Amino acid sequence: MKNISAASPHMCAVTLLGNLVAKPDIRYRTNPVVAITEITLATHSKWLDKKTNQYKEWTSFHHVKVEGQLVEQALLHANKGDIILIHGYLNNIKTKSEISEHPPIVHANFIQGFKKGYTESINQIHCSAKLITPPQKVLTEHNKIFCSANIVIDQQIYSPEKQDWIMIKVERPIHAWGKQAQYFADHAQLNQELMVEGKLSYASNKSQFIEVNKLHLFNI
Repeated sequence: MKNISAASPHMCAVTLLGNLVAKPDIRYRTNPVVAITEITLATHSKWLDKKTNQYKEWTSFHHVKVEGQLVEQALLHANKGDIILIHGYLNNIKTKSEISEHPPIVHANFIQGFKKGYTESINQIHCSAKLITPPQKVLTEHNKIFCSANIVIDQQIYSPEKQDWIMIKVERPIHAWGKQAQYFADHAQLNQELMVEGKLSYASNKSQFIEVNKLHLFNI
């Protein structure tokens, strides 16, 4: 398998389909004048609880930043409960406050709105990255294999504010279970390039991590 250069930009593609939690608060930044807003999107996932043999539902709340023409094209008349389709990438955001920390965001580069209603949610992420911490494997109290580590994604994105291409670095934990966790623990090496397919999840402190569905390791 051909090696991937560590200097090459990584891929990061996030797709979300869910419901708006609140009507967007649209603002305008000057020099140049750019529309900007942050929305919260709710996605839902179901799973079968084998103990009760009943389906349970979990809701994830994603913070999404939208700017430029996308805001007025898709969100100008959007309301709470509307169905929103988003394609974007992970990003960081700085806050002026030293006390409160802004939740991790998805930066939208495509957005489409639909009338409110119920739809099957989509919560997907595909990204290439570099492993920056050794995998930590544990056996849970229910005898399930769990493995976690941190990755860094180096992305090349276009900044409307600077009107130029820039490189951003996004660090996230990844969590793997079962066979994927065992494979990860047995074969992954520090600074190795990898490809992750999964979904965005959030811990109790609202920190964001990637729950792995499939994981591919590339030769060093």
